[in-house]
Amino acid sequence: MKQIKWGVLSTSNFGINHLIPAIRASKTGNVHAIASRDKNKADRVAKELNIPFSYGSYEELLADETIDAVYNPLPNHLHVPWTIKAMEAGKHVLCEKPIAMNSKEAELLLRKTRELPELKVMEAFMYRFHPQWAEVQSLLERQEIGTVQSFHSVFTYYNDDPENIRNWPKMGGGGLMDIGCYCISLSRFLFGSEPESVFGKLEIDPQFGVDRKASGILTFGEKTATFTCSTRTHDYQRAIIFGTDGLIEIERPFNPSGDEPAYIYLTKNGERKTIQIDSVDQYRLQVDAFTHSIINNTAVPTPVEDAVANMNVIDAVFKSDEKRSVIDL
Repeated sequence: MKQIKWGVLSTSNFGINHLIPAIRASKTGNVHAIASRDKNKADRVAKELNIPFSYGSYEELLADETIDAVYNPLPNHLHVPWTIKAMEAGKHVLCEKPIAMNSKEAELLLRKTRELPELKVMEAFMYRFHPQWAEVQSLLERQEIGTVQSFHSVFTYYNDDPENIRNWPKMGGGGLMDIGCYCISLSRFLFGSEPESVFGKLEIDPQFGVDRKASGILTFGEKTATFTCSTRTHDYQRAIIFGTDGLIEIERPFNPSGDEPAYIYLTKNGERKTIQIDSVDQYRLQVDAFTHSIINNTAVPTPVEDAVANMNVIDAVFKSDEKRSVIDL
């Protein structure tokens, strides 16, 4: 079976803890090189993780002709620039979410993918690959809760570290970009369409200048999706789908543990049923799906068009808060 050689841009903790292990656990990939702007750090991480090659710049990694695909976990403001540079170097790219700083920047990347259609580019919304969502979609298709009326999601954690890039506005910090993007993506994923209008409300941190709480209402015809995300709240996540005959609760919709089962709760006719989904590494499933697209030259599961659409909604939430009005899409 063909093996995809990966290069990793940066020594970020997220990449080290999630994507590098996922690539190694995949059937079709191996980590060939890692890069940092600090050569000593790149060397140290490569040695610790037994990665064959390390580079002291991202440019050097992209110049390595043996690398097939690049994982880009850089800060948000570097997603599009370095993804485009990787493509120009002939690499496929799995880029962390959110794909861009705004929809206009995301469209630049979309145009590049159309110029270079032989290269695969995908936004790393790993939650979509967890089998709990196949189970949820099956429940909805069987109309276990009747006709879906609305959807609500919550994603929160606490982070008041002034040195954390999630609190730096110029790097695309703030809760909406970091975790609200999941809530928006999931709403669109579940309804299988784009919202017609958006209303958003943000609470801006006076010290950092980024949103520390964001809430939104998205309308999909007669259906609605609401969400709240926060970086100043106790760690929590939940998703609830409300129907005419019942409801579905997803305990950990975005990052369920890879070591423990995931749980879905179905409530109907006054009874609450627990559905257990075996533990899986959704990051590995994401890597497998992406490399499958490379090896077989097929479309990626979530194309850049989807990423642009998600950024459109994120932009609308910001605009709605600024104008204090509903934004029609």
